Formats: sequence, C-alpha cells, structure tokens
Amino acid sequence: MQLFTLILKKTELVDSLMHELYEAGIKGGTLINGEGMAKALHNMDDIPVFGLLRRAWDGDDRETVKTLLLVLKDEQVQVAIDTVKRVIGDLSEPNTGIMFTMPINLVEGFGGNA
Repeated sequence: MQLFTLILKKTELVDSLMHELYEAGIKGGTLINGEGMAKALHNMDDIPVFGLLRRAWDGDDRETVKTLLLVLKDEQVQVAIDTVKRVIGDLSEPNTGIMFTMPINLVEGFGGNA
C-alpha cells in the first residue's frame, strides 16, 4: 500500500482530475484546501518584509492549492501517476504541482480488505 499525495497549484483542473481518477478505478480519496508558503508568509503583518510582500500580492490567490491524498494498492500507483500526468501535464513546469508516494505500514478502515 502507498500514500499517494498530489499538491496541485493548477486548482482549476481538480474536477477533471477527480473524474479521470474515478474512471481509472481510483474511487476514494481526500481533497484538502490549502495555501502555499508564499501566501502564508504574505499574511504575516508583524514581520516588516512580509508586510511589503503583502502589498505586492494583494488580490493574488495564485498560492491556493489543493492537496489530494489517496491510499492506493501498489498496482494502482502507476495508474494514478499516469492519470495525473495526462490531466495536469508536466509537473516540472512552474506553478503546476508536486506528487509523491510513501509506503504505508498499517491501514485500518480501508473497506475491510487492506
């Protein structure tokens, strides 16, 4: 089992991605709203340099992200990777996203068949 994580900056593609993952047989996961570090830093008024950054970035929500967490069987991981690349494109492009996997040693509550 693997924990597949995608931090997606191209948030406008999340609906298409979720649909394509479902069609590929990946039917469960968790989607979390978040913000990137630059946006979080820009909200720190008590640090003078960040106050300056805030003025430069006001009204700019480019650092909004969606984090997708999927608990996958090993044989599903490549399907998820291929689907993300097909829908999102080249993740090495700036402001796209990052994906990674981590092995899972224990799973409970995974439909009873983990």
